Amino acid sequence: MNIRRFSSSICLVVFFFAVVGLQAQSPATTAAVTDYVKAEMQRQHIPGLSLLVVKNGKTIRAEGFGLANVELQTPVKPESVFQSGSVGKQFTATAVMMLVEEGKIGLDDPLTKYLADAPASWKDWKDVTVRELLSHTAGFGDYPKNFNFRKDWTEDEELKLIENIPLAYPPETKWEYSNFGYVTLGILIHRVTDKFYGDFLQRRIFQPLGMQSTRIINEADIIPNRSAGYRLVKGELKNQEWVAPMVNTTADGSLYFTILDLAKWDAALYTENLLKRSSLDLMWTPVKLKNGQPNKGPYGFGWFIDDRKGHRCIHHDGSWQGFETAIDRYVDDRLTVVVLTNLADSKPGDIAQHVAEMYLVDK
Repeated sequence: MNIRRFSSSICLVVFFFAVVGLQAQSPATTAAVTDYVKAEMQRQHIPGLSLLVVKNGKTIRAEGFGLANVELQTPVKPESVFQSGSVGKQFTATAVMMLVEEGKIGLDDPLTKYLADAPASWKDWKDVTVRELLSHTAGFGDYPKNFNFRKDWTEDEELKLIENIPLAYPPETKWEYSNFGYVTLGILIHRVTDKFYGDFLQRRIFQPLGMQSTRIINEADIIPNRSAGYRLVKGELKNQEWVAPMVNTTADGSLYFTILDLAKWDAALYTENLLKRSSLDLMWTPVKLKNGQPNKGPYGFGWFIDDRKGHRCIHHDGSWQGFETAIDRYVDDRLTVVVLTNLADSKPGDIAQHVAEMYLVDK
């Protein structure tokens, strides 16, 4: 089948269900959600926000609020492109699990099996496994306070920096969120496949699902519908801070996407088009520590897993370059809420949770 025709068909199906879903939602809930979102944007001083609500497989809201670009007075629309922040980790984890299913990576293999040039300084890493990197239980730390975000790091330079930081704790004895762990996973994907991890995602996930706007960040390229990121400095709105191009390509969360693409992503996760159900279930199960206790996330592979008032929620937030994002999937209720904002330190996760509660009541 022609790829372009296949992608166009997907778009028509998504549009059809969006129209049907928009007609099916409760008018009272629709108005209440709109009022709540606008009030939160005003309270948090958020310039722009993109909202997706998917219920029972139908997109019932795909809507923009406020401004994607304040200087140009460009409104947010469903096609507006936001940066992912750590919401991108779920795509990295999916790529790793694809390679696990293909027998190219073993979850309990040591990293040194794939990073053959590991130096002697990695003696503390001999027991670090792929599973532990995916679940933030490997002992890796985060970006150091003196990390230079304006240096154009190469993968080899990043890896050398990471390898020279001692483990914060013995693997699998503790949980500590680590961006550097996912940076390392991106390098691992590159080493195993001989492809930049972003190219792997494009070929194996984004293109097959018709996620036409999703890609690695590149501020030099012309990106239609790209939103600007902002921050508040002493109450005054400022543009996002600049980082070096290579810092915007790491596997801890360096993607562009839209809510329309995330609707396609959400739909795919209810199928086995990307991964077997057993792999998805593993990703959505909190990893246990050596003492048999669940990690404190609680975290699986690229996803947090929580019980919210009796509703199981698989979710993740993201934060990067003036953007804050959240995806909350109440899988047993077949409800997904995505909130993308273009203001640093805003709280899209809180907004997503509150919106979800409004729809869970309106069953």
